[in-house]
Amino acid sequence: MSTDVDDGRDRAAELESAEAGQFGVPVDAICVGCGRIRVKRADPNEIGQASDVDPTDLEAADCTSFKHVCHRCGSATWWNPVAILTGLLEREQEGGE
Repeated sequence: MSTDVDDGRDRAAELESAEAGQFGVPVDAICVGCGRIRVKRADPNEIGQASDVDPTDLEAADCTSFKHVCHRCGSATWWNPVAILTGLLEREQEGGE
């Protein structure tokens, strides 16, 4: 999925926020508690993938739910990946904007 989806969200800013986490593959995920969709970072092992997987080859449908903090719910809860944000990943690997 590209980072330029025109739905009014700034996924790059979401990825930069502390709420996204510090390590892992950027994914768009939905909180099972409140239904909020946010960018989160997930370690490949957390989403049922091998640690050496190429993140650009991942499909959200092949990934499992993972635990992460939901600031709206106020606790750690389950998140379901809805998209692997390869555009954000590529920008991050290039070290640019």
